[in-house]
Order: sequence, then structure tokens, then C-alpha cells
Amino acid sequence: MTRYKITVEYDGTDLIGWQENRQGPSVQSILRDAIEKFCGARPDIVAAGRTDAGVHAIAMVAHFDLPNATPADTVMRAINFYLADSPVSVLDCEIVSDNFNARFSCVARHYKYIVLNRGAPPTLDKNRVWWVPRRLNVSAMRRAAAKLIGHHDFTSFRATQCQAKSPIKTLDECKVTKRGDLIVFEFSARSFLHHMVRNMVGTLVEIGHGKPYDIDEIFAAKNRSAAGPTAPACGLYFIRADYAMDGDDKRI
Repeated sequence: MTRYKITVEYDGTDLIGWQENRQGPSVQSILRDAIEKFCGARPDIVAAGRTDAGVHAIAMVAHFDLPNATPADTVMRAINFYLADSPVSVLDCEIVSDNFNARFSCVARHYKYIVLNRGAPPTLDKNRVWWVPRRLNVSAMRRAAAKLIGHHDFTSFRATQCQAKSPIKTLDECKVTKRGDLIVFEFSARSFLHHMVRNMVGTLVEIGHGKPYDIDEIFAAKNRSAAGPTAPACGLYFIRADYAMDGDDKRI
């Protein structure tokens, strides 16, 4: 068996997310279909993160095994040939050691969330941003975002259906940047809880609207109802995954 590491870009608007199931097209199922058409194999494909329906990726990392060794460039071109009419594209492909695991070898994951903060709705960026027409207080959101950084119990920011064993996470980065009418939220951590980023963004936007949310009180409550609403999936992007140089299997 030969293990391949791929970097994938996708528009999640019409997809049910990364994970394959019977409810509709997923990133995983589209990739598996393309690989099967190329070489007859239908491998399991493991990703650095399992994005939800409507979430996009700029550089999602995944791996899979094929029974025969084929040059990585050939594999990438062949998969992309069969992805031509899909919202998925393979940006890079390389052969890696068997101990590389796109999920467990990952040491950091990076997301961004884009809010369009203007009176007019999006046209070119429809389904790729969260349109918030009422003006937001960026300074207030930045102050609140700074409090999210660090080692905390994120129970109040996790989805009720989250299956993670522990709500304790370390958020390494939480930046709020204004770029014209766009407000970009950037998050980095080794791992995230289900809906954690979208729940943090929803809370920060409420704070930007002047709602009296206090991050310290939200953490202390350890209750999902203490935080703000879940931001829509359309504004969320998986940016990249970082790996140790040796590629060792490191459990999250």
C-alpha cells in the first residue's frame, strides 16, 4: 500500500460537509468517487477536520492509501480530471510515510470566518460570507476576542451534540480584522469542539451589536445557552493544517 497526502480546496455551499453519508454529496464521497474512477479503488479518506454542511476549505489536508504505487503528480491530475464538474479540487499531492495521519499527526488547525458588514447584501460573495447589515463595533469585538485566547473550558461554545471527550481546549489565536466592509475572524488551535468557531463568532457579533455578553461569565456558566447564537456555516473556511516535521502520529 502507498499512502498519499492531498491538499484540497472546496466550496461547501451545496455539500453536506466532509463526512460521507446517505443524505447527500460530501467532500469525502466526491473524492472517493473520483479515485474509484481513476484506479478502481475506493479508499477511506481521513481529513484534518470534518467540516459541516456549507463550510468551505482553502487547504484541507487528507490522506488515503492505494494498493499500487503511482507518481503523486499522476494521482493528482487523474483525480482532478474526474472532479472537473464538482466543487472540489486537489491542490497538491505527495507520497508520505505510513505513519502520517492527516487527523492525528496534525499539531494545529486554522480557520477564518468572514462577515460582510454593510447595508447592501452580497452578490459576488453570496454563500461565502455572513451578511450582517447593522454596523458592528469592531473594538468591542477585539476586546472580547482577546479573552477567548488561552486554555479554557469551552462548554458554553460547543454544540449540544458535540462528541468530544473533554470541553477543555487551548485557543492559540483569535484575531478580528476589519478590511473595508469585511470583518475577518481568525482562529488557531490544536483542535476545536463541534461548532466552537461558529459559536464564538456568533457571540462576538452580538457583542459588536452592543449585547451585554461577558466572556468570563460565559466560560464560568459552562452552558451553551450562556453564549450567543451559532453563526451561519457560509462564512466559515478551513484555512490550513500544520504538521510536525517528522510526521509522527501524535494523538489530539
